[in-house]
Amino acid sequence: MKTREQTKRLEDRRKRKRLHVRRRLRDNVALPRLSVFRSSKNIYGQIINDVDGVTIVAASSRDKALRDALGGKKKTDVAVEVGKALAARAKEKGIGKVRFDRGSYKFHGRVKALAEAAREGGLEF
Repeated sequence: MKTREQTKRLEDRRKRKRLHVRRRLRDNVALPRLSVFRSSKNIYGQIINDVDGVTIVAASSRDKALRDALGGKKKTDVAVEVGKALAARAKEKGIGKVRFDRGSYKFHGRVKALAEAAREGGLEF
């Protein structure tokens, strides 16, 4: 079991990573930001307008529309489906280009699968 100090160090490290990634994204605020959150069971993606502070489009593995189709699939395959759904919803709203915000996660595994599926769906980043 982790002590409070170990947990605090881990939280600080994640926060530094997340801020490092966001610092690099600040260059082009005109484009919306595709933010990814990955929990142990689910994955979430949202396209955010940072100027207005509004979520434009969102998709997750917990969406009712996707949940039935995702049953029994591996986590990476679920991330692919979420990425495709996010890209389709973005196209409906007229969004073609975004900035990709991976947060404190490595561009690997489920995060990479979601990003590649969103690219295949027509998003550019």
